[in-house]
Amino acid sequence: MKYDICFLGAGSFGTSLSVMLASHGKKIILWDRNEELVNSINLKRKNSRYLKEVNIPKLVDASCDLEYVIKEAAYIVISVPSRIVRDMCRKISDFKLNDRVIINIAKGIEEVTGKRLSEVIQEELPHNKVVVLSGPSHAEEVAKNIPTTVVAASDDMEAAKSVQDMFMTDRFRVYTNSDVIGVEIGGAVKNIIALAAGICDGIGYGDNSKAALMTRGINEITRIGIKLGGKKETFSGLTGIGDLIVTCTSMHSRNRRAGILIGQGKSKEEAVNEVGMVVEGIWACKAFYELKSKLKVQMPITDALYKVLFENKDARQAVYELMTREKKDENS
Repeated sequence: MKYDICFLGAGSFGTSLSVMLASHGKKIILWDRNEELVNSINLKRKNSRYLKEVNIPKLVDASCDLEYVIKEAAYIVISVPSRIVRDMCRKISDFKLNDRVIINIAKGIEEVTGKRLSEVIQEELPHNKVVVLSGPSHAEEVAKNIPTTVVAASDDMEAAKSVQDMFMTDRFRVYTNSDVIGVEIGGAVKNIIALAAGICDGIGYGDNSKAALMTRGINEITRIGIKLGGKKETFSGLTGIGDLIVTCTSMHSRNRRAGILIGQGKSKEEAVNEVGMVVEGIWACKAFYELKSKLKVQMPITDALYKVLFENKDARQAVYELMTREKKDENS
């Protein structure tokens, strides 16, 4: 095969991983349906839509030909927004995938079914092993080869270790984990908490508020994660508290940036337009609001955010209602 890895979707994180891997000698091909974006990568060595300031190495190619990209790559990475993961898998299911490993880097759950993305991929591509690559990893920093640590999670540890070997460099450390549920739930729900953290910043609240929100947020992540079958210790790791910290505190986080705008009084639509990228926390909030209701799991921050996003509740009022809820023991 001509390429080590193909990325299906030339978004910010897929592009940043491509740049990082190519700088360490891997040959990469990016697929995207946007011909202008593909030409920009091939001719100008720039992603004209995402990561505009990053130079793309010559070991990275781009193409609009999906069949060619699939045929010529040893590993296949799903790097599209969570809402279109199933559609992407259906498109590539028509091609001969043989026994190649499918790697997912999207974070979220399927809104309609409440299924984790690895479950969605496995339904559409039942003959392929699936590995989830997740952790505290802003695209802007990965592209600059800033030391980063993530997790490769799979039900098949041989597949997870093969991804670990393929992606690991002296600047990108990869651990393995068999708790796919915990890794995926941590990566999805932290976007909800980061959006809420951004709203608090936009309102003008301080460090006390954010510390409380993040601490109670990891409690919500752990609660729903364990209910779904995840392991408690996973939520204390890179894909739990680690990912939560980086997403709630950095301006690289599109969820936090969108939250800031909402906290300043803009609608979610205005915030998304200004951020200019998919804000996964909005759709994750809707999906987990419905899922936690079915499972009878308490997620008060998610409840409050849902009312702000989808019921037009004033953000300050939502915070007031969170603060004045019935008294509880911290560990209850």
